[in-house]
Amino acid sequence: MTADDSYGRLDDEDYPAYTMGRAAELLGTTQGFLRAIGEARLITPLRSAGGHRRYSRYQLRIAARARELVDQGTPIEAACRIIILEDQLEEAQRINAEHRRTAGTPKLTPTA
Repeated sequence: MTADDSYGRLDDEDYPAYTMGRAAELLGTTQGFLRAIGEARLITPLRSAGGHRRYSRYQLRIAARARELVDQGTPIEAACRIIILEDQLEEAQRINAEHRRTAGTPKLTPTA
């Protein structure tokens, strides 16, 4: 991968651009916190060729939400579960909206 290829990926929400240390610094938390939410399977960081954890911006947003809940006194396991349920609810609402859109559209019947 060339430097030009890397720069093009900076806008990619899923590109694992952040090391564990940098991710913890950006979130104002510890590397242990990131390990804990990984163990709770809230996020699964990608691994570099050397085996180091790498995080995407999308994963950092999820981790920030977990940190927010933990800072409010929610145990880390419960915070992870809440976020997973929030995500599932959002997905179900998206699917329902799509079904409503397609159900309201008349179906075309083939003519002979």
